[in-house]
Amino acid sequence: MELIPTNQEVIALLRETGALRHGHFEYPNGMHADEYVQVARAFRYYQHAKLLSVGLSRRLRSDPEIRAMIKELSIVSPATGTPIAFGICEALHAHQVYWAEKDSESTPMHFKQFIQPAKGEKVLLVDDILRSGERLTELRAIVEAYGAEVVGLAVAVYQPNPTSASFDNLPLFFLAQMDAVYYTDTASCDLCTKGIPLERIWV
Repeated sequence: MELIPTNQEVIALLRETGALRHGHFEYPNGMHADEYVQVARAFRYYQHAKLLSVGLSRRLRSDPEIRAMIKELSIVSPATGTPIAFGICEALHAHQVYWAEKDSESTPMHFKQFIQPAKGEKVLLVDDILRSGERLTELRAIVEAYGAEVVGLAVAVYQPNPTSASFDNLPLFFLAQMDAVYYTDTASCDLCTKGIPLERIWV
């Protein structure tokens, strides 16, 4: 395996660990898809977590602008992305890590008291996967509300869907891109037509 794992190697790792599932899935936004990626299943294993974190950190180091600010760069993630956030911070020798939490699915993200970015702080948003982009959009908004500067996004897996959020001109770094087949309504879903059992995704 190369210093940065290839797209195919990351997908093979996800399949091996059960993080990549094929079938008939309904996402919380109502869309149906033929596969579901749960990167956290791969992060259960130290060797795989290290491989993905170090690989993504090397991709980040290859960008001259990111490389120039590493010593002052803070990593910020949603609570669900803290394993990869700490892995990237360690591999990069970045400044520190913050994470934002939700008290429940219906409440907004927030930082812990006294643990939040400062005005002017340079921030890299990190998560294990970018699919709809909702988590990273919300995270970006609260980071910028503190006056910090978001300089980029980094995810292990980029799996966009038809309604994925746009992040304007922010650079996006990822190890693997995966393209599931999405159906925006049940009437057009071939998987429903074929009678393939449906699994609902909670988050």
